[in-house]
Amino acid sequence: MKKNILVFDVGTQSIRASVIDAKGTILSMAKDHYEIPFVSPKKGWAEQDPEFYVQEMAKVTQQIRKESPDCFATIAGIVCVDFRDSSVILDGDKKPIRNAILWLDERIVELNGKNFNPIEKLLFKSIGMYEVCKKNAERTAAQWLKVYEPENFRKMRYYIPLGAYYNYRITGNLVCSSADCIGHFPIDFKHGRWLPHGHPKYDVFGIPSKCLVPLAKPGSVIGGVSKEFSALSGIPEGIPLFACASDKACETLGNGAIDSSVGSISLGTACAIDVVDHRYSEPEAFLPSYLAPYPGSFDLELQVYSGLWLIRWFTEQFGAADEDAAKKAGLSLEEYLDESIQKIPAGSDGLVLQPYWFPALERPDSKGAIIGFSGRHTRYHLYRAILEGIGYCLRSGLDDIVKKTHRVPELLVVSGGGATSDTLPQMMADIFGIPTIRSNETEGSSLGGAMAGFLDLGVYKTPEEAKAAMVKPGKRYEPDPENARKYDYLYHKVYLRMYPSLKKCYAASKKFVLREAEKE
Repeated sequence: MKKNILVFDVGTQSIRASVIDAKGTILSMAKDHYEIPFVSPKKGWAEQDPEFYVQEMAKVTQQIRKESPDCFATIAGIVCVDFRDSSVILDGDKKPIRNAILWLDERIVELNGKNFNPIEKLLFKSIGMYEVCKKNAERTAAQWLKVYEPENFRKMRYYIPLGAYYNYRITGNLVCSSADCIGHFPIDFKHGRWLPHGHPKYDVFGIPSKCLVPLAKPGSVIGGVSKEFSALSGIPEGIPLFACASDKACETLGNGAIDSSVGSISLGTACAIDVVDHRYSEPEAFLPSYLAPYPGSFDLELQVYSGLWLIRWFTEQFGAADEDAAKKAGLSLEEYLDESIQKIPAGSDGLVLQPYWFPALERPDSKGAIIGFSGRHTRYHLYRAILEGIGYCLRSGLDDIVKKTHRVPELLVVSGGGATSDTLPQMMADIFGIPTIRSNETEGSSLGGAMAGFLDLGVYKTPEEAKAAMVKPGKRYEPDPENARKYDYLYHKVYLRMYPSLKKCYAASKKFVLREAEKE
């Protein structure tokens, strides 16, 4: 009987389970879109019961079992791919104390550096990272819990990423993959271990070292499916669950980006540019390379947190008339908008958008900005400027990565929801000035998870073997020389100068918003 991999791909909005063979073919898949993706007890909050995702896993696997029993019987290993930087706190019985705090949560706790001792303050200031460390502490869920939910913080025995909770519920072993601790956790990615007790980053993240759980190397066995999860999901007891990585790292592998000659662009709710290198480095200060889903490589990544979320923002705010027009034309809203911007030239007639709708590590006070408006601009110019702004931001990320790898990728591979039409892949080719291929697989992170699983099973000995057998390239886009020239000008002369010019304005704006919020 053939050995196949079951991949759980747990997203923010939906979940999918896929049985994938060693040629990269999805033999069976079940999806479920969450009726309520998360709850917001207060504006800007995003929470979910971690058990919700476990029940969803069981739901989609039972669907595959029912619809494709022969395929279901071939499962030889399991990989779980999930979104990152989401925190779960458990009590001594390993039960959730409260809802998980998800990656898109915007709550902030004002600490003003009180969590640092004098020596740590001096150290962070001496390397020019005090403000970054302070802002990161204020955005860490553990620090917020300590201040606003002290009783829950006292009850806490374990502080874990969501992925570790899945591992526990599937196998009974409370273990976390060292490639799946991305976000506000005190981990040494270079060596795949927790930072030593007393390291200054513990006071940044506010997580007691005693509350951390054992780490497993990517590719190792977390454990076998437990009797309890087998009864819930229908998966036979003992099937191994392999330590894997988060969604973007698996998507990068699924795109065939296994060395620095190929860059991977994920066009999803959050967009990212990833380049794999065999040497550890930090694309930005305080931002590590992450471990790849297999041993021996590191994933340099920079994200646009708002990403294609901005399209949803645009359509909610300005797209009512277009939604009606799209229905009359028999098109989806995205297809209609894509058609509407084709007559607008590259560069949106000078309209440039910086997609900082959510703050980033090195820009904690940043806000979104749009400059260059004139009477000639329409809402379609704004829509195109959003897409171009995401491209500029990703190019800026690649510039930082290239400083570490010392190699400009010869090829880009784009995947995710934004890569389904020709518009964004061609735009990425033009903005970067690099040939671009659209991934042939719409479920890139699931494919990457399966590739890692087959490496773990020993079906393939190297990532190169897995890529050759499982990754099928899609349509290729060559940069348009004239468009590339326009984008290069706007990127260097406008986009890169926006944040330095507006930095003080952003800080003043944030101060105003916080002051007004205190009055409510």
